[in-house]
Amino acid sequence: MHKELRVAAYAVCVRDGQLLLARWVAGDGSKRWTLPGGGMEHGEDPYDTVIREAEEETGYAVRPVTLLGVDSIRRRYPRKLGSFADFHGLRLVYEGEITGGDLRHETDGSTDMAAWHPLDAVAGLPRVGLVDVGLGLWRKRPAVGRVELER
Repeated sequence: MHKELRVAAYAVCVRDGQLLLARWVAGDGSKRWTLPGGGMEHGEDPYDTVIREAEEETGYAVRPVTLLGVDSIRRRYPRKLGSFADFHGLRLVYEGEITGGDLRHETDGSTDMAAWHPLDAVAGLPRVGLVDVGLGLWRKRPAVGRVELER
């Protein structure tokens, strides 16, 4: 089985009771909201990753103010020729503060839209599990940097 590791960094940006999200477009064309962020490039610091990715996906300059925690997921998915991949995602979640820029949508990337959503409406959105993880970390701020959620 092919092993695949992806390390990524994301921002939880809350302002005036609203959460900044980017809409991710999956390979099958389905769309779900996610936290702004994404995969680290080789040699890149995760702090710099979250700044770069948030700007690419939302247009905003984001300053990471606190490392909220780390989330680790594993999934098995089919690959070509009948084989399978053992995917491991390691996701660093920061609290982010908007310091500049203007809201805009990403072009030619993995997301197609960025928007602010009222915190009390997030549970009703089509979203990836990382949104719930990020909000849980932001709300609870656990000392160990981890929240237990049902997946």
